[in-house]
Amino acid sequence: MQREEALELVRKRIPNRNLVNHCVAVEAIMEALAQRLGLSESDVSRWGLAGLLHDLDYSETAEDPESHGRQSAQELSGSVDDEIVHAILAHAGHAPLETQMDRALYAADPTTGFIVAAALVRPDKSLEGVEVRSLKKRWKEKAFARGANREQMDTCSELGLSREEFLGVALEAMQKRAPELGL
Repeated sequence: MQREEALELVRKRIPNRNLVNHCVAVEAIMEALAQRLGLSESDVSRWGLAGLLHDLDYSETAEDPESHGRQSAQELSGSVDDEIVHAILAHAGHAPLETQMDRALYAADPTTGFIVAAALVRPDKSLEGVEVRSLKKRWKEKAFARGANREQMDTCSELGLSREEFLGVALEAMQKRAPELGL
């Protein structure tokens, strides 16, 4: 599956624009992480697809977490490679975190909400002025972006990245795509 086809599928299946933006943000982070890890351009594209498609079934499974990821994996099987399918299952807790892709998707998923929250508290509601040091400061505030699981984001260490490095890669990736994300 090519990116254009995947994006069209995401837009068709996910009526909530914020959730579509979340998927695009995870795609951007996944691509940036693959590049940071020195993976091939082909792998960068595959990692991006995993990020873009990871919540494909969320609109149908939001009330049924046990089904989230499973429905997407079943639907996408045969259209994307098995590693992407596994990463989608793993991000939802239905498969172990075995590969770098699994770990990256698991860490990237909540990070978008954390970074978006940092943008939305700014007067301009923009990603442009968000800095890693402000993310580090906000990290300690339990009430800030409460839904962004800090433990899950900290699994970036399993990719060989410190929290600061990971937040820097994620922030820069989202800033590059800010117009597409509406931020």
